[in-house]
Amino acid sequence: MKMVPPVRFPHVRFADALRQGAAHMNGDADVRQYAEDLTPESVAALQYTGGTTGVARGAVLTHGNLLANIAQSLEMWRPWLEEGREVMLTALPLYHIFAFTANLMLIYAVGGRNVLVPSPRPPANLETVMTREPITWFTGVNTLFAALMQEPWFQAKKDWRLRGTVAGGMALVPAVGDRWEQMTGTPMYQGYGLTETSPVATLNPFHRAKRASIGVPVPGTDVKIVDDSGAHVPTGQPGELLIRGPQVMRGYWERPDETARVLENGWLSTGDVAVMDEDGYLAIVDRKKDMILVSGFNVYPNEVEAVLATCRGLTEAAVVGGPDDQTGEAVYAYVVRSDATLTADTIRQHCRASLTNYKVPKQIIFRDDLPKSPVGKVLRKDLRDLAVKGT
Repeated sequence: MKMVPPVRFPHVRFADALRQGAAHMNGDADVRQYAEDLTPESVAALQYTGGTTGVARGAVLTHGNLLANIAQSLEMWRPWLEEGREVMLTALPLYHIFAFTANLMLIYAVGGRNVLVPSPRPPANLETVMTREPITWFTGVNTLFAALMQEPWFQAKKDWRLRGTVAGGMALVPAVGDRWEQMTGTPMYQGYGLTETSPVATLNPFHRAKRASIGVPVPGTDVKIVDDSGAHVPTGQPGELLIRGPQVMRGYWERPDETARVLENGWLSTGDVAVMDEDGYLAIVDRKKDMILVSGFNVYPNEVEAVLATCRGLTEAAVVGGPDDQTGEAVYAYVVRSDATLTADTIRQHCRASLTNYKVPKQIIFRDDLPKSPVGKVLRKDLRDLAVKGT
C-alpha cells in the first residue's frame, strides 16, 4: 500500500545499489572476492519468523544451513524433477523461508523457472498464470488451496500439467488435500519445516506418501518426540517434536534468552506436538501453545478445524481457546460461511457427529474473513485476543 516509513539509519536504495554494482563490474571488479572469506559458518541471513503465535524473531541462518537444506531437499525431490524443464508457481512471498528455499533456490538449482505472483489475494489474481503458464509444481498453504478451489475458473480447468503440489507452512486439512487431488488429478505432498530449520525438516517420500503425514526426516536430520520431562514417548503417542541437523539455525539474533529456551545440545524444540507411526512417518497434532484445556481435557484446534472443513456452507474456519466460567477454557470457532442460512446450531450438529462433546465448539462466531499473515496463515493469536474480549 506504499506505506513505507522514512528510513532513519544509513542505507542504500536498491536502484542505487544496482547502479553501483554495474559500475564495479565495468571497472573489472573480481566478484569472486566477495566469497573469499565466507565459510559454512558465515551468516547468510537473518530470517524472521512469521509471528503467527507471538513476536517475530530473527533466526540466524548460515550459508551452511541453507546449502545443507537445498541438498537435503534435492536428495528426496530430484528423481521427480527434470533438469531445465520445471516451472514453479510462486504465490508465496520470496522473503518467507518456504518460498525462499523451496521455490527460489531449489528450483533454480535444477535450472527451473519461477513464475511470480505478487499477491495471491484475491485468488482470482492467479487465474491468468494458472490457465496460461505450463506450471509443473506449486507450493502453498492450506488457506490458499481452499480459496482457489472456490473459484469457478479453477473448477473449470481440466488440462493440468502439474506434476505435484507441496503443502507446508501450516497444517493441511485432509478434506482440502483430498479435494485438490480430485479436482486437479495430481498429487498433493505434505512437508514440515520452520524458519529455524531453513526450513525443510521432513517431507513425504513422493513414491510412498501418506496423506495425513508430514513425511519422514530429510537426510541428515534426527528427530525425537518427548514428553514435558524430556523423556521419549512411545510410538503413536503425542509429544513435542525436537529436531537436530545441519539445517538448524545458529540461534535468534540478539536474543540469547529465546535461543536458550529452544536450543539445547544441538536439539531444537519446535513447540509442535507430533506423533510417529510404526513406519517412522510423522504427523503434527498441533502447536503446543494452541492446545485448549477444557475441564482438564486436551483439545487440539487442528482436529476441530478438520471437521469444520467438511461442513457444507463453510469456506474457512479457525479454532482457539477462549475463557469460560464453567470449564476454564472453551472451544471458540471463528468461521466464514458461503451459505448465509447456515446457523451455529447446524455447525455444532455437524461437529457432534465426529467429535466428543467437549471438543464441539461452544462459541461460534461468524466473520466476513479471518486475520492472516502475508503468507496466508491464520493468525490464531489475533483470534485469541478477540476471544478474551468476547468478540
